[in-house]
Amino acid sequence: MDEHTPSRRSLLRALGWLAMAGALPASLASTASPAVAQGYPNKPVLLVVPFATGGGSDIVARLIAEPLTKALGQPVVIENKPGAGATVGATAVAKAPPDGYTLLYTTPGVQITNPYLMPSLPYDADKDLVPVALIALAINVLVVNPALPVKTISELIAWAKANPGKLNFSSSGIGASSHLSGELFKQRAGIEIEHVPYRGTGPSIQDLLTGRIQMTIDTVSTLLPHIRSGGLRAIAVASETRNPALPDVPTIADTLPGFEGSSINYISVPAGTPQPIIDRLNREINAIVGREDIAKRMVELGIAAATESPSDLARRIQSEQVKWKAVIEKISTQ
Repeated sequence: MDEHTPSRRSLLRALGWLAMAGALPASLASTASPAVAQGYPNKPVLLVVPFATGGGSDIVARLIAEPLTKALGQPVVIENKPGAGATVGATAVAKAPPDGYTLLYTTPGVQITNPYLMPSLPYDADKDLVPVALIALAINVLVVNPALPVKTISELIAWAKANPGKLNFSSSGIGASSHLSGELFKQRAGIEIEHVPYRGTGPSIQDLLTGRIQMTIDTVSTLLPHIRSGGLRAIAVASETRNPALPDVPTIADTLPGFEGSSINYISVPAGTPQPIIDRLNREINAIVGREDIAKRMVELGIAAATESPSDLARRIQSEQVKWKAVIEKISTQ
């Protein structure tokens, strides 16, 4: 080796800094990753929640943050960045340094539905964010105002066909899970239901309780208090299996096989984050989500704890993109 040839140690150090800056091809970045990941974390980790404080995502993020702080040995700090259907928070994380110190609490809009709903996102949903760990399945449930004379999915479909133009469903906004789940149900059931979008879940539920709206498909966590009080009637959950919070309520899939209208919640990081850091975070988060006390708390919130490897989660996201893209495209042609 001559005097102008850099030492192996210097080369690895240089590769490490370039990998952190996202300036290396994936093959070289992965070579540098062990050096970059060594000692991680040595400062606080920021977990961005792209919704307001007190919402479902914020509650689950805080449920995970405390034990993750203990597991990593560094504070995991929640920062709420609401706006534009999670786009504000997602953009902030997508443009952050890929060093494992900025995480995103990710819901379907970020990578699965917004790319097809918003023509010009300020980030590339497929290239700028990398999935790390699945946290939960936010289960939706189809509910109706008790005045509607139906108690099953079959009765609801039959009533809609016998009363064309008289059934409507509410959502918390265009493109929200409650909107797209309702559209998927409408398409799969072969019925016409008028969509009535609201600015948030609260107004949607209020009109549902008063009878101005007949039905909605929204999260169990949101609707559970009203189901328990008798203000709303739960017809069926939109997951493949029954929900522990509503064990006596059947699934929509029992009547419409294969129906899945719930959403995934997971952690993602900026593209270019070293694989050993991603693997470490996946390992720690999976352990937390797998804890009995955490899973029990999630059941109380009406969601289901779930874990996956980063690669399996990536495949799940791709499958969800295909499904919801088809639903959105059909809506746009109506």
